[in-house]
Parts: sequence; structure tokens; C-alpha cells
Amino acid sequence: MELLLGSAIMLIVILGALALYVRSNKVSVDQQQLAEVQHDVRSGMYFISRDIRMAGVGLSPDVTGYFLEGQDSFGPNPEISDAIRLWGNFDDPLGLKIQKYQGGGGGGAATAFLYDSELINAPYDCPGFYINKVYLIISTTCPGCYTYRFLSDVQGCGPGVAHVMFQPGQSEINPPGGLVDTGCGEECWDDAIITLGQIKYYWLDTTGHPGDYPGLANLDAAHGYLENVPNVLYVTTNGPTGQIMHMPLAMNIENLQFEYNGDFSNPPDGILDGFRPWNNAWTILPGDDEATRQTKGELISRITEVKMWILGKTPRPFLTVGRRVPANLDLFRRPAISNSPRAGQDDLHRRFLLESTSNIRNLSLTIYNTGAR
Repeated sequence: MELLLGSAIMLIVILGALALYVRSNKVSVDQQQLAEVQHDVRSGMYFISRDIRMAGVGLSPDVTGYFLEGQDSFGPNPEISDAIRLWGNFDDPLGLKIQKYQGGGGGGAATAFLYDSELINAPYDCPGFYINKVYLIISTTCPGCYTYRFLSDVQGCGPGVAHVMFQPGQSEINPPGGLVDTGCGEECWDDAIITLGQIKYYWLDTTGHPGDYPGLANLDAAHGYLENVPNVLYVTTNGPTGQIMHMPLAMNIENLQFEYNGDFSNPPDGILDGFRPWNNAWTILPGDDEATRQTKGELISRITEVKMWILGKTPRPFLTVGRRVPANLDLFRRPAISNSPRAGQDDLHRRFLLESTSNIRNLSLTIYNTGAR
């Protein structure tokens, strides 16, 4: 009897310890995946908010209205996430002045002769820094003339006149407003500015299926896309030779939303009118005439703030949640964000929502090294 009683007590103790271990392990697994989601959301918010603050930096005031382009309801149902395209000198400020431009008709090969000591005054190694990159050329003599070109070679890095060679072909991703090439004549590129106008397109893939995003090219592994991996936040930009690249920024992202604040009154009254989703009627289209482009660009240039929401979702349901969850907290269902609807029921996946607002404070900021001492 004593042996049986002792064995029963020992079995109860072991079962209690095992239950405590199983419960603790479930809590640890849940907290680990929630911490992973929080890290993913914060990482995505850091990069997007940083680049929104830098939108338009280093660009000519002539292209002020092209620094930003939103896209409302970009992703498929049910989340209906948004996207945003930004343009600016995010990484390497550059402003080279062309003295004489030859060739280039119809996007063909061209040679640009620079003014004396242009490459010496720029703070980069020559020729290594310049070759195999895509550049924006902005005309200073023909309003509305811009082109993206791939620079293949540089000659004359020392004192005197240097020249750079552009190969046929252009960027595979358009800046806001579709400013890849406005088709201007060779004479418009004399005295033009060569700069690194980098394009960054932030979007969310909630399905992992390329067919759900027909507006994006080269959604394959060779260009960085993760097929059959849902809930990935991407930044799409130009690769080192002009090709489009899709770079995964964060996993476990369920929803991405933007709203914009500015003086939208007509005529402007100097008062911010409050945050609202992007109106797709604001988007500058390649087929718009010059008057329409100017009207839309002037309105976009009055946007001063962007509010963003990033919603993360754990990859697996929580193990430590009963079937009855707290009501009206939306911890285990997709909440309503901006004009994205609330999910109809809980699914036991834990959510983490981060909201932030960025001021567009560096628009057309001059950051070029002019060589002045």
C-alpha cells in the first residue's frame, strides 16, 4: 500500500510538472512569434517613414509634383492594401552639368560632354562609382523634358572636359508620373543636369501569387520575388544595371495603409485639410497633356504629411488562447484601418499594429557638392 501510494503521488507530481512545462513551452512559442512580428513591423515602418521624409530630396524644383505617388486599394481582397512610390536622391547625392549632348534620339546611344572638372568636384571615385547605374537627366532649357538612361562608361576623370556614355535602354521602373523619357530633342539636353533620382516602390504581397499583381514586372526569383510566400512587404527599385529588383523588407505583414494630408483646397488657402486616402484621380498618367500634368503635380506638391499603418500577423495561431477571446479588441482578427475593412471573425492569429506619421521635409533640398571651398 505504501509503495502504491508513493507511486500515485509521484505520478501526480510528474504530470503536474509536465503540464506546467507544456504550458510554459506554448507561452514561449507564442511570445517568440509575436516578438518576430513586432520586429518585422518596426523594420518596415523604419524604412518607409525614412524614405517618405526624404522624398524629393536633391531633385530639381521643376519636378516637385513628381516626388510621390500613392496607390489606393492596390492589393487584392480582403485586405485591400495600399502602395506608395517615392522619388529622390535617397543614398548618393549627385548633380553633374552637361555642356554638350550628342546622339540619344529615340533612346539610342548617346555621349554627354561635361563642363570642366565636373567629375573632380563630385565626391565619388571615378570611374568606378559612375558606371553601370541608371541616371535621371533633367533639362534646364526645355520645360518638361526628363529621361532615364543607363551609363556604361566614363572618360576623362582628371582635369579638363570629361564625357560619359549612355547605352540604349532605360529604367524598367517608372518614376511617379511615368517620367522615363518625355521624347525631347537632342538640343534640350545641353546644360542638363545628371542626377541619381532613385525610385522606391513600397507594396505588400498578401498572397504570394504573381498573377494578383499584374502591374508589376518580373515577379520571379531572379528579380528577388518570393513566390508562394504570402504577407511579404517589398521595396521595388532599380538594380545595379537598371533592371527591376523586388527586395523583401519584412515578413508576416498583413496590411499596409497610407493617408495624406495637405492643402487640397482650390484655390489653396494655406490650411491643412486633414488626412485622407490617396485619390487615384491625383495620379499623373503618361497620357495626360501638359496642362493636366501641371495641375495634378501642383496639387501633389502641397502634400506635407503621410500617415501610415503597418499590421503584422503571427504566422501560426496562438496556442495559449481559448476559443473565447476578448471582444472588440481585434487582437485576433484584422482590424479596420483607413478604408480597409475589419475581418468578420477571429482566427486566433495575434496582430500587432503600428501607426506613424512622416513629414515631407526635404523636398527639393539642395544636397549637391558644387566644389565650393
